[in-house]
Amino acid sequence: MKTVETNQAPAAIGPYAQAVEVGPFIYTSGQIPLRPDGSFVDGTIEDQVQQVLANLDAVLRAAGASREQVVKSTIFMTNLADFEKVNQAYGAFFGAHRPARSTVQVAGLPRGAQVEIELVIYKG
Repeated sequence: MKTVETNQAPAAIGPYAQAVEVGPFIYTSGQIPLRPDGSFVDGTIEDQVQQVLANLDAVLRAAGASREQVVKSTIFMTNLADFEKVNQAYGAFFGAHRPARSTVQVAGLPRGAQVEIELVIYKG
């Protein structure tokens, strides 16, 4: 197992890694809307999801992977009424690529975030 780390995304705020690589797979930890300096994006759901996706993109690059290698994503949201707004940003991020996805509403997320996203990447 290899740990993936980058200073282009926020450092882990607990006892976990930004991502781990195991064989041809990379598993990212969930990203919330923190800037790389650790400050929180306290804005609209669109602002928050843009930061989350920027963080994930930085982790992908650090792992030597690309968006097109993402095979599965999980989106955690505190309000599914915002689903369409998140879906718009998510679709723009992935373009024509369509990984498998789950989206669930949760009671709360760290730091009061409205959205958290994690990815599974296949580099094989």
